[in-house]
Amino acid sequence: MDTEKIISQLIEMSVNYGPKLLGAIAVLVIGTWVIKFLVKAMGKMLKKSGIDDSLASFLRTMAHTLMRVLLVLSVLSMLGIEMTSFIAILGAAGLAVGMALSGTLQNFAGGVIILIFKPYKVGDVIEANGYKGVVQAIQIFNTILKTPANQTVIIPNGEMSTSSMVNNTMGSDMCVEWVFSISYGDSFPKAKEVILNHLRSDSRVQQDRPPFVALLAMADSSINIVTRAWVNQDDYWGVFFDMNERIYTSFPQNGLSIPFPQMDVHVHN
Repeated sequence: MDTEKIISQLIEMSVNYGPKLLGAIAVLVIGTWVIKFLVKAMGKMLKKSGIDDSLASFLRTMAHTLMRVLLVLSVLSMLGIEMTSFIAILGAAGLAVGMALSGTLQNFAGGVIILIFKPYKVGDVIEANGYKGVVQAIQIFNTILKTPANQTVIIPNGEMSTSSMVNNTMGSDMCVEWVFSISYGDSFPKAKEVILNHLRSDSRVQQDRPPFVALLAMADSSINIVTRAWVNQDDYWGVFFDMNERIYTSFPQNGLSIPFPQMDVHVHN
């Protein structure tokens, strides 16, 4: 009698839950195939759009994980398992994790924005957060700069995406700028001639864009002269430092003094 009852219950369960189980298995198999197809198509689309490889890989992984979680929840729901409480627990856990990792998530969001809109790229010379250097790497959470002093600076992407930044290499050419000083009483035309001669004799300076030299300001202790010249990106630092050395050497040779702050004190008896 007990055996017949057990067999009867098994038959009843098979009739009641068999179609649901078969449907859930079918949905799981088909859903897994569809997810693979969508992730593969997404990868091709991201590659064509030129998005950074690290960001594309992360987006594919995130999309794959999210779709798998939704698929599992759908399958469990088809089997009659109540998912409301489980979803509520997941939501609360997600909120707690989000609050705990708010700074990290901000850096991640900043990294995504930078990699998508590309305000700068690897190899650009930028000024940000008080640092100036060449971009060595753009990671999901940080941007790495290499300064002229060969220092490595790691800046969170959250700050890079929300603060002001100067990109000196948006084009293939760069404008080098100097401010040179001479003393009051020195000849400005002579100083201008010396500077232009150096710029014109340097093959790295583009002559189709004539160098610019002008009197910038009559400061407290000096006459300041602004100088600008166009060069290729790779020649920026070489021209900048070489010009500083040449001016420091040639100004005294041409009767021009390089001033420094000083004060005259007059004593009256």
